[in-house]
Amino acid sequence: MPLFAVLFAAQATGAALPAPDCQLVPGWTQQGEARTFEPETLFDYMDGNSEGYLSYGFLLMKGVTCVDGAGDQLVLDVSEMGDADHAWGLFVANRDLRSPDEALGAAGQVLPRRVTFAKGRYYVEIAASPDKDHTPALRAFAAALEPRLAGRTTPPPAVAWFPTDGLEKGSVRLVPQSVLGLRMLTTGFVAQYPQGRAFVVSAASPEAAGATFQKLRARFAGAAAVAGLADEAFTATDAYLGGIVVFRKRERVAGVANVKPGEDAAALAHRLVATLP
Repeated sequence: MPLFAVLFAAQATGAALPAPDCQLVPGWTQQGEARTFEPETLFDYMDGNSEGYLSYGFLLMKGVTCVDGAGDQLVLDVSEMGDADHAWGLFVANRDLRSPDEALGAAGQVLPRRVTFAKGRYYVEIAASPDKDHTPALRAFAAALEPRLAGRTTPPPAVAWFPTDGLEKGSVRLVPQSVLGLRMLTTGFVAQYPQGRAFVVSAASPEAAGATFQKLRARFAGAAAVAGLADEAFTATDAYLGGIVVFRKRERVAGVANVKPGEDAAALAHRLVATLP
């Protein structure tokens, strides 16, 4: 089991992962055996798609296939992730950006052949076949399954840390590894603005955040200190990240990257400082 999965498993609390059940909705019966997958065996089921799940701290999946008398089929999979933030993050990573989200768990989406949602540390996907509109059946199963899952029904608190002025709709997401492509920023949230990408990475303590901040500053040649922005801050220019402003506010390292020439990154950075708890 990967180290991050071991750590998540040690932190997991609450009720056991409930198995999906075809009898949740009348008229449906189970086809074949129920499925259970752990990190070591998920590839057997999902092939290359397993890497996305594993990056968000996947711990366990239980699934079942259901059929009705008309020959329709639903494939139900419920996954337990490391925590509620990562379950939400997996939903955001997999959602259809062309379609609206719905009030289902912490976040959800219903499409003609697929429903996905996150609630607590659980991520649910129900896929339907053949190729037609299965919305009524998908909604029925989602409505029956959602109350059986324990946990938070709101997005991560970090979503509210980003200033709303200029925020690109639906752009806040959780990056589970290497925020901005920098390994020292292990896990954090990013959001898109006209000025560039804002990011927030939380550490265990102000001291740990300070160590990360100093490593970041050493990473960028020509970094210049910025006074009065937060506990400490610098600005720099990078071949990949463009203009960048980085600051530390208590236990959080945050800032703005990919700033285009002529854009006012400092103004966005000041607004981000103000909204961070």
